[in-house]
Amino acid sequence: MSLVELIAQADERGLAASGMACLDRCVPLLGGDDETLRPLWGSLAENAAAEEWAERLEQIRGKLDAAHGADGTRGAEVAAELAYRMLTTAPAERSTAVLRGWAQACSVTALRVHRILDGGDPAEDATDAVEAAREGRTEGLPLSPLCSAELRRQITVLEVLAGHGPAGLRRALEVSTEGRRVLVAALSRRNRRDG
Repeated sequence: MSLVELIAQADERGLAASGMACLDRCVPLLGGDDETLRPLWGSLAENAAAEEWAERLEQIRGKLDAAHGADGTRGAEVAAELAYRMLTTAPAERSTAVLRGWAQACSVTALRVHRILDGGDPAEDATDAVEAAREGRTEGLPLSPLCSAELRRQITVLEVLAGHGPAGLRRALEVSTEGRRVLVAALSRRNRRDG
């Protein structure tokens, strides 16, 4: 199934994890680290209370707002602003209808961030290429290695959660951690090149 189809069929937990995983991989752009979103991941566990998502989201926003405001954007300015938008648009309400829109937006945004960090022009409109990739039409697309890897990670997170439910959260977190480290390396290379 394509990424678009997986998001269309995902349940509430899958959608929340999908959007959060995209944000998690981009969180270094906002001054975050491996532990920043871990409490939010915990709110998706099977025994977590429904209100934990909203409470933990608010706490994380406060921390990342402070880091973002204090240090400004790091590395690619446009990529950091895109990551910040994923954070600010995260819904406090954990309902399927609301989360589906956020997960879709995060999917597109994370792919744009990775394209930019792989040397893509931030001013270039890559909407058609990103949408084609999300729909599974990747043949002949000029997808950068970082963007292709991000697409695979997004698909993996949704497949794991669709197949294993709450038990798939650990694997989804591992996929995000790996992706975050790849993004940090890409950001470091870009900063060295631009610096």
